[in-house]
Amino acid sequence: MFQPDLLRDKRILITGGGTGLGKAMAQRFLELGATLYICGRRQEVLAATVAELNPIAPGRIRSIPCDVRDLPRVEEMISTIWKGGPLDIVVNNAAGNFMARTEELTPGAFEAVLGIVLMGTINITMACGRKWLSAKHPGVILNIAATYADTGSAYVVPSAMAKAGVVALTRSLAVEWGNRGVRMNAIAPGPIPTEGAFSRLLPRPELEKFALARNPLGRFGTAGELANLATFLVSDASGYINGEVVVMDGGEWLQGAGEFSAIGRELTDKDWELFKPRKAR
Repeated sequence: MFQPDLLRDKRILITGGGTGLGKAMAQRFLELGATLYICGRRQEVLAATVAELNPIAPGRIRSIPCDVRDLPRVEEMISTIWKGGPLDIVVNNAAGNFMARTEELTPGAFEAVLGIVLMGTINITMACGRKWLSAKHPGVILNIAATYADTGSAYVVPSAMAKAGVVALTRSLAVEWGNRGVRMNAIAPGPIPTEGAFSRLLPRPELEKFALARNPLGRFGTAGELANLATFLVSDASGYINGEVVVMDGGEWLQGAGEFSAIGRELTDKDWELFKPRKAR
């Protein structure tokens, strides 16, 4: 259903583009003609992803190391990209999350997740948005939210707080910037297995079965499915969709809010030890 030139001439930035869902979106966008920039904190990961994906579209993917929490570095990165021409699309995908009993969290744990998810999204959005508005250049922003952003979720409280802020930002700026050519939407994905993610969030195999049993479709989503949805939302084919948060979770959210709330109740004290940083054990 996607034409091979759907994203031709589109210049796209994906934060957290070196791994997981960001990498899956990067691959799909390249396949459909985009010129791509990916950023993240680890240069070696970015370099490996560029090397892997470059054969799809030689010379059309570049990486820039950047911690999205660092506003001066973000602004420097955006200015560097703009030297070759303005961006057309931004995907705020960089994230951090872990399960924990909230009373055991330090202020630093809250700051880490809120910094990456909420402040990182704000930093990138404002740096690009100001350039778009000043130049009267149309732009599209796609944020990655969560199904529990509106309801909250036990055991992932910093993430729930941050994602709620991302949703509020998406809806607010969709109204404020829409008449000036900047369109904002978000995807709220349910559980999608990516490398390393499930080992951090579901430490026992039976918990994965428990999570599957909660889903009306009886399965997890795939990175490819999310990449296809993201492609539609950033493309001109969705030009009249603005301020929307599209839930992609097989109907899990409708069955019961708070994705991690029930799972957390199944964990033992020994399980909770697995979530703690090794230096704290």
